[in-house]
Amino acid sequence: MNDWTQFLPWLAPPLLGALIGYVTNYVAIRMLFRPLRPWRVFGLRVPLTPGIIPAKRAELAVRMGETVGSHLLTADDVGAVLGRDSFRRELRGAVAEKLGSFLDRELGPLESLVPEEFRGRFRELIDLLRWKLLNLIFAYLKSEDCRRRLEAYLRDRGEELLARDLQSCLSEEGYRTLCDQLRRRIDQLLRDPGIEQALGRFVEERLDRLFTSEQSLAELLPEDLVELLLQQLEKEVPGLLEKFGGLLYDPDFRQRLVKKAREGIDTFLDSLQGLAGLLSGFINLDKIYDRLPEFLDRTGDEIARWLKEEKTQQQVAQLLRERVAAMLQRPVASYLENLPYEKVAGVRRFAREQAIGMLHSPKTAAALGRLAENGLDRIKDRPFGELLEQNLPAGLLDDWRRDLPQRLLKWLRSPAVHRAMDEILRRQSEELLLQRPLGRLSARVPGDVREELIDGLCRQLGDVLQREVPPLVETLNISRMVEEKVNRLDILQVEGLLLSIMQEQFKYINLFGGLLGFLIGLANLLLLRLG
Repeated sequence: MNDWTQFLPWLAPPLLGALIGYVTNYVAIRMLFRPLRPWRVFGLRVPLTPGIIPAKRAELAVRMGETVGSHLLTADDVGAVLGRDSFRRELRGAVAEKLGSFLDRELGPLESLVPEEFRGRFRELIDLLRWKLLNLIFAYLKSEDCRRRLEAYLRDRGEELLARDLQSCLSEEGYRTLCDQLRRRIDQLLRDPGIEQALGRFVEERLDRLFTSEQSLAELLPEDLVELLLQQLEKEVPGLLEKFGGLLYDPDFRQRLVKKAREGIDTFLDSLQGLAGLLSGFINLDKIYDRLPEFLDRTGDEIARWLKEEKTQQQVAQLLRERVAAMLQRPVASYLENLPYEKVAGVRRFAREQAIGMLHSPKTAAALGRLAENGLDRIKDRPFGELLEQNLPAGLLDDWRRDLPQRLLKWLRSPAVHRAMDEILRRQSEELLLQRPLGRLSARVPGDVREELIDGLCRQLGDVLQREVPPLVETLNISRMVEEKVNRLDILQVEGLLLSIMQEQFKYINLFGGLLGFLIGLANLLLLRLG
């Protein structure tokens, strides 16, 4: 015990100096923040109260605001940073990522991109835009400018169209395609069950009217056709008479003539009644019957020569002409009045089947196709205006061209068109904006367009940021904002923040104070001992 106490005079001064230095530094650090409020004794404020930071808080806030606003975050510095290539690359990467994620999403209708709370307003906006668009359209349709433009357009286009021909509108291949389409269309029409039924009804109706008509065939048929038929019959008479003369040498025909002659003689004798017996006593009928073939042989040549005579042929032709002309003057109904209903129905059915058979015949389709193609060939190089003038009544084409603009304007301005256009706009807007999903926009945007879109967005965003952000920084008054923030900050939070950041440094400061006190105490001890 005595050994330890003898070192106490040597150890006490340095250790006391170290304790004083450590405590002094610790108190000095704490006095940066404490006390938080001034201390007063007998109404007098104790010096160094409150602490340095609480006491100089307002001045510290002003200096910090000035430092940040004037040196750390200036408009020029922000503009310089926004103009750097590194920032542009980062901006491009962010834009590409955001745009890619947006384009690759499965998007619903456009309405789905609008927040739920604004969708009602979005629909109202669509209705308002539709109403304004409709009013703008009809306001223009009712204007004088629209009338003049429409008249000028229809006049110019009409003259241009009427001056053209079919050949100028179609290439050679297009013309061949048109002919092929006409042929196919004709073939389809001829095979259409509706056309078949219509033709059957038409034939039956025409036959019914014909069978019950009180007009003669001469009245129903064209006069030229009747004359052509009579002339054709006259031309056929020589041939018919020549064939009849040839029949006189036909054994079967001669046998039938002999039989008819015997029947005629017997009928004649029967008609004589009582005189028949008297004549039979003078005339041998068997000899007469046996001589009939010989008589025909002698008269056959004479009859044949007689039939070949021009006078005979003219007389027969005239007789036949008169007979046929008399038949043509009879009412059509008179030909059928003695026929049974089955015969008339059979005629109708036969005519209907024949007409339908002709309709389905390949020859009919080919003939109609050639007729249509020949018609196109005749008109393909003729102007449309010339064709219309030739086939329309005089002046009608000019009337159409003059009245068309007014009629078209009247129709376009009508309430019916207004309602129809409003309905069309409503349906289209609802389908495009409220119903049709957008899907993946990336599938509709080509790669090169996507790159151009990214470049354009980056360029626009970079220019906007570099142009607008520096003035915005100046407008924000960073110095004032920092000053207000510092003034509103709780001093205990400032203390905790600084202590958490500089705790290690404060510890070493305290230790350095203790070391320095120790050295001072040691130096004082040495001076006292050496002195």
